[in-house]
Amino acid sequence: MPYNIAMVSDYFFPQPGGVESHIYQLATKLIDRGHKVVVITHAYKGRTGVHYLTNGLKVYHVPFLVIYRETSFPTVFSFFPMFRNIVLRERIEIVHGHGSLSSLCHEAILHARTMGLKTVFTDHSLFGFADAGSILTNKLLKFTLSDVDHIICVSHTCKENTVLRASLDPLIVSVIPNAVVAENFQPLTYVPKANDISSYSVKPQPIPRRLGPDDQITIVVISRLFYNKGIDLLIAAMPRILAADPNVRFLIAGSGPKAIDLEQMIERRMLQDRVELLGPVRHEEVRDVMVRGHIYLHPSLTEAFGTVIVEAASCGLYVVCTRVGGIPEVLPRHMTTFAKPEEDDLVRATGSAIAKLRSGSVKTERFHDQVRMMYSWTDVALRTERVYDGITGAISEEEFFYGIHPDGNWSAARVRAGVQSYALIDRLKRYYGCGVWAGLASQAIHQRQEQTRRTQLVSTEVC
Repeated sequence: MPYNIAMVSDYFFPQPGGVESHIYQLATKLIDRGHKVVVITHAYKGRTGVHYLTNGLKVYHVPFLVIYRETSFPTVFSFFPMFRNIVLRERIEIVHGHGSLSSLCHEAILHARTMGLKTVFTDHSLFGFADAGSILTNKLLKFTLSDVDHIICVSHTCKENTVLRASLDPLIVSVIPNAVVAENFQPLTYVPKANDISSYSVKPQPIPRRLGPDDQITIVVISRLFYNKGIDLLIAAMPRILAADPNVRFLIAGSGPKAIDLEQMIERRMLQDRVELLGPVRHEEVRDVMVRGHIYLHPSLTEAFGTVIVEAASCGLYVVCTRVGGIPEVLPRHMTTFAKPEEDDLVRATGSAIAKLRSGSVKTERFHDQVRMMYSWTDVALRTERVYDGITGAISEEEFFYGIHPDGNWSAARVRAGVQSYALIDRLKRYYGCGVWAGLASQAIHQRQEQTRRTQLVSTEVC
């Protein structure tokens, strides 16, 4: 059954990133399956109004003030007239929001439920419980997800984190990982199988020889240069990694506030001839940067999934990453070396990876085919479509939840317990637990909105 879907988030192209790529790839695959998909995001420099992307994907860039890291200023009700106009014009049935920190996402879900539309939320991040920013974010998330049809998380760690942060019933949360377009991330030396040559426009090349002790090894880092991406950890570990092996160099791409600290460290240590800074790169250029290296280093301090490490493995790079968040779920052990998010352990893990490559114990030429079999956006679209079928009633509740938990002993009673009731009284009860301001005040607002909607429906029927 085809649906009219609105993907809503502050994070979308032309800004590069995992959430942006996820929305774009999922939207195009859903369009391929016969659904109508539009994207609603805020205006970017040079992008205002309506734009059409590949495959007929329609993007609305609404003019809102951006305050921090491409997040728009929260206005709550100022967004409603534009949102309602888009929803009615495009005949939207399902509103799918992305990102815990996206103001447009939270407001779209709130207004969609007021208009009686089905809603889905996808969480792409991990947050703590102690600092002020996380506490406020978790309160907002609990309020928004009190009245949503289904939640999707990109990893099991992300699911556990979201369930705890928003006080959710785990039965209404599904895990659907990110994916990668493997044919866009091929190694330079990729040799397709005989039956795959027609589908891959790659000229077969010989497998490279084993790296010797004097051969140069390039370590690639592609990341936003922010604290949570572990850039301080990278700055501390990089001089020690370079000092341990004179035939190692770094290739770093990305931009952010930590770029100044990185440049200062390079100048202070006089590493200009061994560290190349590329600055920001577009997503379509990521593969060209990755294939220049042998190891991908990912020193992140928190990560729900980490799509970039899947792209790196697909390009034939051996991955060194921190054991945080959902990263251990992403790739099999033979493709990665894990480190604690500490300077000493990151240096040790990187040295170990260099030794493995020089000894030839890691067969990176096989990584691309293995990643290609593990991750597919078509599979992600199919699983997301099943969520849409479940919340719209296209499939029964039992079939929906047995599909989500195929290996569990789920009784009919437990299935019904995981389906939220959307009677007005039950919705108000869920909001009541969101605190004095959000809970009690929002009840009065929603009662008035519900009464207005019912009055409009009665007036329409009378006419």
